[in-house]
Amino acid sequence: MSEKRIAVYPASFDPITNGHLDLIHRAAKLFDEVVVAVATNLEKSGGTFPVDERIAMVRQAVAGMPNVRVDLIQSLLVEYLQRIGARIVIRGLRALQDFEYEFEMALMNSHMFPEIETVFLMTSERWFYVSASRVRELVRFGADVTEFVPPDIAKRLSERIGPKRRG
Repeated sequence: MSEKRIAVYPASFDPITNGHLDLIHRAAKLFDEVVVAVATNLEKSGGTFPVDERIAMVRQAVAGMPNVRVDLIQSLLVEYLQRIGARIVIRGLRALQDFEYEFEMALMNSHMFPEIETVFLMTSERWFYVSASRVRELVRFGADVTEFVPPDIAKRLSERIGPKRRG
């Protein structure tokens, strides 16, 4: 019997967007198990939502997907992969800039853990221009973002960073 194909999709998910969810749905069709690994991004200060709240939001967003689970990643990605017995990393690509960054990261990860395979999934045309940072910016100016994130997350964003919350 062949080894279970576990793919890890790591990101900060601050917040999870419909673009992220599209990639998760597509990856779930390709692999036996997809682990959505919610990471603390050391390059970003604090974040909009604390990591435990992001995990809860991602869990709610992927509920009903039997081969998807959500976990916290607090280590190097390669260490996390080795710990859970995974060898596949899922990354989404929107534009050339994404590719350059992701390619460098994939090479570094492969150098540190040669058995790793990074699978790049092209972002669907519908979500090509959607990013968590762009969604946060829209919310700060009072825009309705329910087209880009699940409705409950749009509500949380509005409550957390919407115009009425700014001083």
